[in-house]
Amino acid sequence: MINDRLELKSITADDLGAVVELDQACFSGLWTLDAYKRELDSPNSVLLGLFAPLSKVKLLAMGCFWSILEEAHITILAVHPQYQRQGLGQAILYFLLKTAYELGLERATLEVRVSNKAAISLYQKFGFKTAGQRRRYYKNNDEDALILWLGNIQYPEFQDTLEKLRIKMSDRLNLYNWSIVDC
Repeated sequence: MINDRLELKSITADDLGAVVELDQACFSGLWTLDAYKRELDSPNSVLLGLFAPLSKVKLLAMGCFWSILEEAHITILAVHPQYQRQGLGQAILYFLLKTAYELGLERATLEVRVSNKAAISLYQKFGFKTAGQRRRYYKNNDEDALILWLGNIQYPEFQDTLEKLRIKMSDRLNLYNWSIVDC
């Protein structure tokens, strides 16, 4: 597989078709087109995408968080099934946390299926800790969710952590011949 540049950019209305396709591929339609439109219209929502202009699948990964007081509540992190295990999840999570840091947010949180071991492992690499569990959180199968928490985003040590994560992310992407252009 010949890969190329990935373009990191904020999702726009022009991208919504690709966003819904990725949502369908990853989550079988977790959010609707109208829900994503609301995200774009919300001043408290950050929606980022990794685009591959030379790929038949244009939007390879996306992530979203809501800025609630001093918290980044990560609501979506998706990587197209054909491109998983290539470092794209790491990349989108890195950029979400970097954006949260730049916005002055102090912590991040999210829910993840208890069965999603790959996602849990990714979040733990970034320093997320288990803060609790939501019973029967996922309505499609009544699966529980772990509540994961990352604090101290504004501490100087987190800048060092971000830099180390950026290097690991770049190394992982390089293994698959990806490079990121921040648009």
